[in-house]
Amino acid sequence: MADETLAVRAAEAFPGWAGSIRFRLMVLYSVLLFGLATVVVGGIYAGLARSLEDQDVSRTEAAAVLFRDADGRDMIRTLEFEVQDPLAVFEREVNEQALDQLRTYAFGALGLLFIGSLGVGWFVAGLVLRPVGRITAVAREISGTDLSRRIELEGPDDELKQLADTFDDMLTRLDEAFENQRDFIHEASHELRNPLAVIRTNLDVVLSDPNAEAEELRSAGEVVGRSAERMTTLVDDLLVYARHGTRAMREEEFDLAQLVSHLADEFAAPADAAGLALTKQLPAEVLPVCGDAPAVRRAVANLIANAVRLAPDGTNITVAADRFDDWNFVSVADGGPGIAPENHVRVFQRFWRGDREEARQQGRSGLGLTIVRQIVEAHGGRVDLASDIGHGSTFVLWFPRSLASPLPEADA
Repeated sequence: MADETLAVRAAEAFPGWAGSIRFRLMVLYSVLLFGLATVVVGGIYAGLARSLEDQDVSRTEAAAVLFRDADGRDMIRTLEFEVQDPLAVFEREVNEQALDQLRTYAFGALGLLFIGSLGVGWFVAGLVLRPVGRITAVAREISGTDLSRRIELEGPDDELKQLADTFDDMLTRLDEAFENQRDFIHEASHELRNPLAVIRTNLDVVLSDPNAEAEELRSAGEVVGRSAERMTTLVDDLLVYARHGTRAMREEEFDLAQLVSHLADEFAAPADAAGLALTKQLPAEVLPVCGDAPAVRRAVANLIANAVRLAPDGTNITVAADRFDDWNFVSVADGGPGIAPENHVRVFQRFWRGDREEARQQGRSGLGLTIVRQIVEAHGGRVDLASDIGHGSTFVLWFPRSLASPLPEADA
C-alpha cells in the first residue's frame, strides 16, 4: 500500500503529458537509439584502443662481448638489451591523444544524439499516434442517439487502419441495432395502442350510459375481453422476441425428429377438431441438433399452429423431418390460402399480417413468423418458404449438424 501511494504521488508530481503514451514512446525510442549508439561507439573505441596497445615501441637486440676473466682467459658472452624506437614512441603518444579526443567527442556526440532522439522520438510518436487521436475525437463526438459518425481512416492497411475499420464496423452494427430498437418500440407501441383504444372506448360508452342494459354490458365486456386477450398475446410474443434477440442460446444436443414427433402428437387433437388431417413423416434415425431445444420447439409449434388456424376444413397438414447432407430440416405443409410470392419476405417482418382485420379479430400478434426466423437464424440456419395463392404453404426450417456446414441452396 505504501509503494502504491508513493507511485501515485510520483506520478502526480509530473505534468500530464509525462504520463501519455506519446511521452513513453519517445523515451523508449530515445533510450533504444542511445543504447545502440553507445554499444557501437564503445565497440569501435575498444577495438581501436586494443589494436594500438599491441604496437611495440621497443625491440630487443643482442651483442657479443669479449672480456677476460680473473684467470686471464678471454671469454665471449652474448648480452641482450632493449632499444626504443623514437618514431614509434612518438606515434604511440599521438595515438593516445587521438583516443582521448575520440572519447571526448564520442561522449559529446552521444549526448547530442540523445537530445536529438528525444525530439525525433516525440515527432515520430505523434505521427504513429495520430490515427489514435482521430479515433478518440470521433468517439467523443458520438452521442447516445447519433451514431452516424465514422472515422474513415485512409492510408496503408496497417494495424491502426484495421483498428479504425473495426471501430467503424462496430458503429455500423450499433447504429443498425439502435435503429432496429427504435423501429421495434414504435411498432410495438402502435400495436398496443389499438386494443387499448378499443378497451377505453367501450368502457367510456358503458360508463357514460347509466341505463345500459345487461346485453350491452355483456357485449362491451366481450369486446374488452378479446382486446385484453389480444394484448396478452402480443405482450407474450414481444417478450419472447426480445428474449431471443438478446440472450445467448443454450447449447445442448437434442433429437429433432423426436421433438417434431411430440409436437405433431400434441396438435393432433386441435387439428382433428378443426376438421384437418395431420400426418407426420419422420425418419427412423436420430436427427441430432445442438442448440436451444425449447426455442426450436416454439419455432416449430408456431408453424404448426399457423397451419391449423389457416388451413380450410377437410385439408391435410404434413409435418416432416429428415436429413440432407450435413443439415437437418423440419417442414410444415398445409393446404391453406397460400401466400403471394411478393409477400414471401414480408411475412417474416415484425407485425406484418395479410388481412389485418381478420388477424386482429383472431388475436394474432404478427410476431409468430418473425420469432420463427429469429430462432432458426440464431442456430445458424435458415427458413425457406414455398407458397402461392390458393396452393397452400410449405415452410422448411434448416438446422446445421455442424456450424461449419454451408447452407443448401434454396429452391427457386
